[in-house]
Amino acid sequence: MAIVNTPRRTARRRPRLAVAAVLLAGLVLAGASAVAATTLAPDATAAAPAPRAAAASVETTATPQPTTSPAPELIFSDPEFAFELRRTMAAIYAGEADLGECLATAKRIKEGDFESWYTEWNATAVHFQDVADRALAAHHTVTARDAYYRIATYYRTAEFFLHGDPTDPRIIATWRKSRDSFVKAARLDTRVHFEAVWIPYDKTKLPGYFYAAKTGTAYRPEKRPLLIIQTGFDGCQEELHPYAVAAVQRGYNVLSFEGPGQGQVIRVQGLPFRKDWEHVVTQVVDYAVARRHVDRKRIALWGISLGGYLAPRAAAFDHRLAACVADAGIYDIGEILMTQLRAGGDIPPSMTEPELHDWLLTDPKEFNEGVHEDMEHSTTARWQNQQGMFVFKQPTPALMWAHYMEFSLKGGLAQKVRCPTLVTWGETDSNDPDGVQANQLFENLICKKWIIAFPAEYEAGYHCQLGDFALSWGQKFDWLDERMHPQR
Repeated sequence: MAIVNTPRRTARRRPRLAVAAVLLAGLVLAGASAVAATTLAPDATAAAPAPRAAAASVETTATPQPTTSPAPELIFSDPEFAFELRRTMAAIYAGEADLGECLATAKRIKEGDFESWYTEWNATAVHFQDVADRALAAHHTVTARDAYYRIATYYRTAEFFLHGDPTDPRIIATWRKSRDSFVKAARLDTRVHFEAVWIPYDKTKLPGYFYAAKTGTAYRPEKRPLLIIQTGFDGCQEELHPYAVAAVQRGYNVLSFEGPGQGQVIRVQGLPFRKDWEHVVTQVVDYAVARRHVDRKRIALWGISLGGYLAPRAAAFDHRLAACVADAGIYDIGEILMTQLRAGGDIPPSMTEPELHDWLLTDPKEFNEGVHEDMEHSTTARWQNQQGMFVFKQPTPALMWAHYMEFSLKGGLAQKVRCPTLVTWGETDSNDPDGVQANQLFENLICKKWIIAFPAEYEAGYHCQLGDFALSWGQKFDWLDERMHPQR
């Protein structure tokens, strides 16, 4: 479709789209601004116990909760660096980072400097690599295990901002050090059964991890409900380990995996993101049901961050799923982009999503120049667009956004989801101000559905509740337990 009136910018006008593009729900993006919101759930407020299993297939509105501004960030004023530090420190809850180590590393970093971020986190990882290796050689396995978990987190954090140059050899080298450290830790961990698995996918295989509870003194899994957990725009499955341990403690077997655009699959196998995520999950479920330790009638899918689109998209087509968690819910990426561009005056008010999509596919010079100008002024814009081009394997911002706009549950896709579905959002999550996307997804679902808005109080309002896993996991897992009955 030809576009008659394309967006134009003067040389003096700084475009707003990349700075405003809080849209890319990756495992986390920057977000610290307080947003007023109404808490929605079938039978309870978000601060109360998880919603009950009553036939709450429609939304009811609970008493609005007061919004509390988030606490001041530690160390950094740059929102992207502040949030990624928060993300790393969230691993403290599971013993996969430590407070002093995180703060000491952050204090050495030059704010807004991607190279400094890599250098200092890598240095911390290297330091504790020596600690772990010496402990293991001396047969202090618990000390070694705990150190390897932390090392995996620190290497993963170090690699985070390297994707501006996809050929940078440190990307794969640092990712591999993180992955290998994690696997060492997991294999030393006698508390949970752990397997590294390969999942058949088209003409290749996807990496995955299978977790299960120990049965008495036997180190083997037994048949239980299965929770499949997946990450989003910028995550690796090793970061999902705390979720898996929490699930195993509640009676589940767990399968995590990385698909196209994620983790090893983009870094080593070179497979970019695809919108039709059902093509991925269907093959993951095929693998799962072939395992003798999986209860085929009780398989749930939990998608985190961009997984809040990917999981319901998969559930719309694979009806073997017994429950779905969209954490946090996403309905239509194109609509987010349109809203931000219109707010900035960067496109004509009359332009439609299909017109914008078709225009971006022409790789317009003025769009790319505007994005690159924003990237010079905003750490968030720089990272988001670099990461987007990396995971979509696109050479320019315009082409990347054109592909990303196709991530949508419009056109009746949301209505195809049949299994009970939980949608979440956070009141201070700037990726989805006011929970617009989450609520649109909720409104378009016709299955049994629940929605929880997590308040700013106790820092639970951040993206994917990075700040209060204790509170949020209680509600999310309680909801899941009431659908899946893992202990029965």
